[in-house]
Amino acid sequence: MAAPIGNQNAAKSRLFEQTLKRAIAQDDGARLRKAAEQVLDKAAQGEPWAIGMLADRLDGRPSQQIVGAGEEGEHLFSEIVRRIVK
Repeated sequence: MAAPIGNQNAAKSRLFEQTLKRAIAQDDGARLRKAAEQVLDKAAQGEPWAIGMLADRLDGRPSQQIVGAGEEGEHLFSEIVRRIVK
């Protein structure tokens, strides 16, 4: 479902991202480095969420499987196309 016309969610996200980047730059990334080290420590201790976070960041998230079948078992999708638009 598409967002309603005038939806500002993306703008809010960019505002948070910009503010976070500014805060990181202002302390030369020291706190970001500390946070990254804590995630590494938790992963080394076997914390599943930390291991998953590292895998997602380093390898990228796996594609989500799309399963679709109609009432008679026929496929609802004949082709899925991924387009990257600049």
